[in-house]
Amino acid sequence: MGALLGIICSPLIGVSRRRHASLRGLDNDAVGRSDIDTQSDGFRVHHCCSGGGTNYGRCFKFLAELREGNLPYNLVRRDRCSGQGASVSYAKMTVVILTLLLGQSGAASAQVQQPSNISEVLAYIDQIWSVLTRSPMDCKTVMDARVPEHSLLYLPAEYPEPTSVKELQAKCKIAVESLPQRITSLGSLDMSKARRQGVLYLPNPYVVPGGFFNEMYGWDSYFIMRGLLRAGRIELARGMVENFFFEIEHYGGILNANRTYFLTRSQPPFLSSMVMAVYDALPDPGTKRLWLEESYSFIQRDYEMWTSGEKLAGNTGLSRYFDFGEGPAPEIADMHDPYYRDVFRYLQASQEAKDYLGEPGKSSAKLVGPTFTFEACEQDGGDATKSCERSPTYQFAADYFEGDRAMRESGFDISFRFGDFSGSTHHFAPVCLNSLLYKTATDMMTISKLLGKTDEANQWAKRAQHRKELIDSYLWDAQKGMYFDYDFVKGKLSKYQYATTFYPLWVGAASPEQAKAVVANLKNFEHEGGIAMSPYETGVQWDLPYGWAPVHLLAVEGMRRYGFKDDADRVAREWINTVATNFRQDNTIREKYNVVTSSKETNITAGYKQNVVGFGWTNGVVLEFANQLGIAPEKAKAAGAH
Repeated sequence: MGALLGIICSPLIGVSRRRHASLRGLDNDAVGRSDIDTQSDGFRVHHCCSGGGTNYGRCFKFLAELREGNLPYNLVRRDRCSGQGASVSYAKMTVVILTLLLGQSGAASAQVQQPSNISEVLAYIDQIWSVLTRSPMDCKTVMDARVPEHSLLYLPAEYPEPTSVKELQAKCKIAVESLPQRITSLGSLDMSKARRQGVLYLPNPYVVPGGFFNEMYGWDSYFIMRGLLRAGRIELARGMVENFFFEIEHYGGILNANRTYFLTRSQPPFLSSMVMAVYDALPDPGTKRLWLEESYSFIQRDYEMWTSGEKLAGNTGLSRYFDFGEGPAPEIADMHDPYYRDVFRYLQASQEAKDYLGEPGKSSAKLVGPTFTFEACEQDGGDATKSCERSPTYQFAADYFEGDRAMRESGFDISFRFGDFSGSTHHFAPVCLNSLLYKTATDMMTISKLLGKTDEANQWAKRAQHRKELIDSYLWDAQKGMYFDYDFVKGKLSKYQYATTFYPLWVGAASPEQAKAVVANLKNFEHEGGIAMSPYETGVQWDLPYGWAPVHLLAVEGMRRYGFKDDADRVAREWINTVATNFRQDNTIREKYNVVTSSKETNITAGYKQNVVGFGWTNGVVLEFANQLGIAPEKAKAAGAH
């Protein structure tokens, strides 16, 4: 039973059974209206504030008072309001008191049945690996479906042209060039010296995610490899890891993906996890040792990149995401994507506009990129005449683009986790990154012991322990029982609940008491279709209502590691059921799912809006969960990955 008090700025009310959330900002669209959902006691009420003088101000004054009172409610960004614009007056504001007799049942308390009849899903995954594989002899490897003029292959500077590349050039009629200079670190290449963007050569075949993602991606590849190893494709997985070694040697580090516009940034560090997954799958002790000897220095170099220079999160001793490039992300700018325009429009009603935008010639901040203006028009009924007012000209601050690029390095593009559109990502020490670096140190401790490097093992153990202490000091909130990102610029812990709170469990950095507290908060994220990234519906793809395969794997295995088997099995079943149910509709597997409706349907209002098929990491996680739940085919069970 629960009571709901709704203050409504138009004759519209909606109710949801989602749990508590907190406001991230106010949003109004181009005609001066805002569509807002507020939420209390697990129920959501819908506000539509119409532009126009005092009435508009009183509506938002109420919402501001809610914010100051720290009352829990949830923003849903929309681009329209019901009603007839300015005709909705404050006189129509209604106070509605509803008493709803609803049970407390939810995903967490429901009995999730064991997935059944997923043989067709598993057969699809077994076949799709070959479809998603690219090789140095494949014309598809070089093609850029989004920007055809980028269909150019680059070799490292001073790198001998392999025979396979010569054959590829003749067969596919593509251009092949060498990079203009040797790359020593991420961001060290001046791409203005290159003729145009293109794909970067890798020596071994690799699996791409799917859709228009036609490159080998950094963190995607770990979850893809888990599936490949379960499927017994050890050499393909090993070759992909060796491709990352090649990137470190010739392109300055592990890249977001092997295209030239990614030469300034990496992705979350899963290299040691990849190495250990392959190690576990190799057949004999001699081969295993040679593999670790080959891998050691590359893991060390990757770790050092993440723990020095611009990658440091102030003086915390923790690390941050940071892209060494400047200005708009080239993959957005080169495609004339409307994303930055969407962000600008949203910011007109956001408190963070002053941090992200400035007027050329007036702002003290460094401004870069294209300019934007905003026009508000008043139109009455069917009258064709209208009165319009144009805003001053604005540009984005250079600091915003630094945050935007860092957000893309994090892999979570896009959420509101690090401010509006995560435009302040580089101001945070994130839970996910620092958990993975803790795991890198513990993996290197293990590798050092296996190679008989006792002194090095002790050093890695000290690094791991020190990072664990920093994680506890900066990122753990004992009162809330969750891990949060730390804003080292403002010197305070974020309050944004995010599913990365399960990362410390996966890497083993949580104490048993911390793990128990985190799992107690599973209800904040879990829905019938699996785990949502956050409790906040912001209109972008890495927040509610969307769930993603990689975070499911880490959360499930994290819970399993600390003995929460029932919760882990239930979430794994939810995810497989979601994938299988939607597979039966169109015989495809998607990159993400709406876990509230257990569907593939998306309604994304800004940023990347597609839900492409394939899909590499979803395939890998389904295979892992099928194995863990005892419903995998014998071939996958026998592979014994991880």
